Formats: sequence, structure tokens, C-alpha cells
Amino acid sequence: MTAAALLPPLTALRLFTTWRFAPLLLGASATAAAGYTVAARGRPGWPRGRAVAFGAGLVVAVLAGSSFVGVYDDTLFWVRAVQNLLLLMVVPMLLALGAPLTLLAAGVPEDRRPAWRRVLRSRVARVLTGPFAATVLLVAPLMVVYLTPLYAMTLRDGVVSGAVGTGLVACGFVYFWTRLRIDPTPASTPYPVTLVLTIAEMVGDAVLGIVLWLGPAVAAAYYLGLHRGWGPDPHTDQVLGAGVLWIGGDVVGLPFLGVVLWLFSREDARRARATDAEVDAAETPAPASGPESGADAAPAPSRLWWQDDPQLADRFRPRT
Repeated sequence: MTAAALLPPLTALRLFTTWRFAPLLLGASATAAAGYTVAARGRPGWPRGRAVAFGAGLVVAVLAGSSFVGVYDDTLFWVRAVQNLLLLMVVPMLLALGAPLTLLAAGVPEDRRPAWRRVLRSRVARVLTGPFAATVLLVAPLMVVYLTPLYAMTLRDGVVSGAVGTGLVACGFVYFWTRLRIDPTPASTPYPVTLVLTIAEMVGDAVLGIVLWLGPAVAAAYYLGLHRGWGPDPHTDQVLGAGVLWIGGDVVGLPFLGVVLWLFSREDARRARATDAEVDAAETPAPASGPESGADAAPAPSRLWWQDDPQLADRFRPRT
């Protein structure tokens, strides 16, 4: 009998009292926290909100692997769905909000920075972080996990499960890194495009949820082999998991949309201030000097940069 088959029933009390020791996860989280703290202290004025977000991401990762989620992930389909959702969306989003790549880049030795820049500016990096690739990195991983034999392998093999979990975090981080653009990115996706793509990506969550809800049982032999005499039956368990992935994905997407809207408004305000400052500077007359400063001197023709910008030309067209 497997350890999953010997677990006691998951009660409301055990949701809070069931824990397991995961040394690799705890060690990796502690190392990441220590490295981030040292790097942030080396940059005076580093925003505290970023540090809080990064720390929260590590805490959620530990909860996903050490709390009841990590204990019952091989026993209940819906618990594994919660874990995968946390690893693909919640943990990476919080880590990306912490801007860790900015701190990492600041610690790169001077002699290696040109190579770092060449990698980030390469065509391959731009393609891999472009809008289409980022969308694939969010939508495809869970479909691959649940609609292939890989899911059953994660239940039977701890090494495969750990590798898949790490891959989900990596895919999610690249997605939120390129979408949020708090850290510099090789390819820049405008925030309005991000909003449209995010709504489209919610359809992907719905498709997977419907397939798991109405489709055949996933890893049926494994779950029947547990002979679990408590909790939902395998079919109901899978329906619950489908709801977690479908509705949970949309619920997690709402805070992300809020953050994108906030970042978009900040970016638009910065551009407006910069444009207004240049307008004011252009309209300020230069001090008169020299023999050509008389009343008969013809003003030198000039063309302002925003007159050639399709987004700003109409806004600053002279009024008659």
C-alpha cells in the first residue's frame, strides 16, 4: 500500500494541522529569501512592496508543498489541482512582482554584463518572451500535465512530481515577468494588449475545466487502487478539481488584471508628464541675443517629435 492510501480522512481540522517536512523546498526557499534580502539591502531605497511580494511568493510555495496541499496531493484530485494552480499562477505572479531579475542583473560582474545584455537583446530571447510564447507558457503546461500520461507519473514518482512543479513555476514566472514588465524584458508587450490576451487566456482555463469535467477519468487506475474509503468518489473528485482549475484560474486572474490596469495607468501618467514637460520646454521662448534678435528676424522652422507620433499628433495639433 502506498503512503497516500494510508492517510486519514481530510477533515476541516486537518486542513490547518497537517504538515510535512520538505527539505529541498524549504532549502531552496530559504536560499532564495536570503539572496533576495542581501541584494535588496545593497540597493538603498528598494521598494518594500516588492520585497513583501517576493516573500509572499516563497511562503505560498512552501504552503503548496508542506501544508495539507503537499500531504494530500497524491490522494485527492482536487488537492493536486489546487497545488498546480498555486505553482503556475499564484507563486510566479508574486515572485515577478518582486522584480528579482533587476536585483540579479545588478549583481552581475562588470566584465560579464555585455554578454548578459547580448543574451537579453537576442532574437531568440525576444521571441521566447513575446506575446504568443508567453500565452503558450501559461495555457499549455496544465493541458500537457492533465491530458497526457504525465499526470499519472507525477502521482507515482516524487522526482517527476518535483520536476513538474518546478517547471510550472518557471513557465508561470516567464509569463508574469513579460506581462507585468516590472523587470526589464527582451520583448515588450503593451499593457492594453496584455489585458486583451489575459481575457483570451481565461478561455483556456475554461476549456481544460470542461474537458476534465465531462471527459474520461484521469489516472483512474491509480485512484481506484488507493481503495480510499472516505471523501468524494473519483468522479466527483475530478469534477471538483475541474472546478478548481476553471474557476480558480479566473479568480486568480482578477488580481492580475487589477495590477496590469494599475501599471498601465502609472505608465500613461508618466508619459503624459514627460510629454507635457517637453511641450512646455518647446513653448518657452529662448532668450534674445545677437543681431538677428530684432523684430524683423524670422523664426527658425522646427518640428516637434510628437508631431510624428500617431498617438500624440492629434492630441497636440494646433487649434485654430
